[in-house]
Amino acid sequence: MTFFTLLKPLGRSVLDTLLPPNCLACDTPVDSDGQFCLPCFRTVNFISSPICGCCGVPLPFGAAVGQGGICSVCEAMPPAFSTARAALRYDDAAKRLILPFKYADRTEAAGGLAVLMLKAGAALLARADVLVPVPLHISRLRQRRYNQAALLANAIGRMARKPVIPDALVRRRATVPLGPLGFEARRLALQDSIAVRTKQLGGKHILLIDDVMTSGATAHECARILLLAGALRVDVLTAARVPDPRLS
Repeated sequence: MTFFTLLKPLGRSVLDTLLPPNCLACDTPVDSDGQFCLPCFRTVNFISSPICGCCGVPLPFGAAVGQGGICSVCEAMPPAFSTARAALRYDDAAKRLILPFKYADRTEAAGGLAVLMLKAGAALLARADVLVPVPLHISRLRQRRYNQAALLANAIGRMARKPVIPDALVRRRATVPLGPLGFEARRLALQDSIAVRTKQLGGKHILLIDDVMTSGATAHECARILLLAGALRVDVLTAARVPDPRLS
């Protein structure tokens, strides 16, 4: 054990005294970074079974599933990625955590979200060779000044000791706002909007990282392009997943 290793806990203790860690979702002091206070923890909905065996979307109890526990949407339109998982159901409680991180410079939330994602995506991380974040178009990156998916990928990479290629993908063009669009329209809007800018992905198992999966159209397009570039397999890990209204 080195002298610097011995100093590390002391340094963390001093930092926690000067800048006490706060709850991931509010400003209530907590014991350590990456934690929720008890009231916020009670409101957060962690994703658990039943979920789709492919896209990881939470399934209503009694929902019809196909072979391998795959939802009807994935059966009808199989995504390019193999498996997707998420830590949280994207509801009001998750929004209070993710929206400030995404739009209001609360970048310190990346570490806490990464801890939740590590647990939700343990099996995906075990087989991943490299982590790749979903890219932002340059115009949006200039507005936000950071790519929240890249922050998550870097935090997870440090914790899991996995390499990260933050600029492996690039947005070739800006797309129309996807919010009002249906699933098929989203896929069409995203088609050929993403490109690979590295030759380091051939034969690799890629874990694609993002903050929220809505319809899965963005993850599908990223995975499609990565597979065309020679990736062996693409899985997806996000902080939160929007329930699919088509399955309710």
